[in-house]
Amino acid sequence: MEITVLTASKSYPIYIKPNGLAELPQVIQKNNFTNLLIITDVTVGRLHLDTLQSALPENVDYSVYTVPSGEKAKQMSVYESCLTFALEQGLDRKSCIIAFGGGAVGDLAGFVAATYMRGISFIQVPTTILAHDSAVGGKTAINHPLGKNMIGAFHQPEAVIYHTDFIKTLPDHEVRSGFAEAVKHALIADPDLLNMLMDEIKDLHEMTDEQLTHVLQRGMEIKANIVSIDEKESGLRAVLNLGHTLGHVIESSLGYGKTTHGEAVMAGIVYALHVSKEVLGLSFPISRFEEWVKGLGYRLEIPPDLSFEDAYKGMQRDKKTIAKRPRFVLLEAVGRPVLKEVEENALEHAYEMMKDGSEK
Repeated sequence: MEITVLTASKSYPIYIKPNGLAELPQVIQKNNFTNLLIITDVTVGRLHLDTLQSALPENVDYSVYTVPSGEKAKQMSVYESCLTFALEQGLDRKSCIIAFGGGAVGDLAGFVAATYMRGISFIQVPTTILAHDSAVGGKTAINHPLGKNMIGAFHQPEAVIYHTDFIKTLPDHEVRSGFAEAVKHALIADPDLLNMLMDEIKDLHEMTDEQLTHVLQRGMEIKANIVSIDEKESGLRAVLNLGHTLGHVIESSLGYGKTTHGEAVMAGIVYALHVSKEVLGLSFPISRFEEWVKGLGYRLEIPPDLSFEDAYKGMQRDKKTIAKRPRFVLLEAVGRPVLKEVEENALEHAYEMMKDGSEK
């Protein structure tokens, strides 16, 4: 399966198949890179680095830099150490970085590529379900203690190569993390996909290869369509942030890495549904949705010590916020997202309802 992403700055292919790495040599040879730097994390490196190395063309020079797993990779100190290693290895403007891992490695390696010598090429080789969302669209970033993804750049890859066999080794929490973004895509753009997910997926362990491939493909198509219209999030692309406004606050309040990105986003999605009902009169079975996602293993609690006041300050730091007035991605209906400034009292009411765990 191949999808093409068309943006104002670049067009590039996404390959999705069990042996996706078979596409890597032709991408490398077509671009005639001088050398490669593979940035991976300790977990993915241990499990899969051999597989990636065996897929590389024989005549290519490459080096490997290993970073911590998860959100710990997205720190300023790790970013600086990657740049130092790239300089020590003699990477030039015709070199290429391969981001080999989940969403965190993709964000970090992409930002290294975006800023090294003012920007060099990179290839996304995602190894998680979550990365079906983050690997597409050219958003790269690292975290700051005051907010997630606050330091970054838009930098499109040369290709996204999705070797879906890697997904079979994912732990439960990583499967849940990635599936949350698939649910997000369905809510904002594909009512039929949402119905299929809620009707057919009752246990994430029992997804067939066909179901998983369909979910990944549709998610990437939805993301690619939106990115092609709005590459740098001046308008439409913001709808991809459904659930992220509170989700990012939950992540940073717990400490990055204490919960997965997708699990925090799923709680944020439920919150956004409550806000949508409050503000837009959304007609949607929120209780049924909550029961479904809880049945898949998601915990939808807001951290007990996260007061609304602190959450609101965090939401004000969100990148969609203008003049300290939080803007939320809300739903008028499934498949009809809107970006809307929301009054503080409406946000507080929905917050308390979710903390109570009851739909009023």
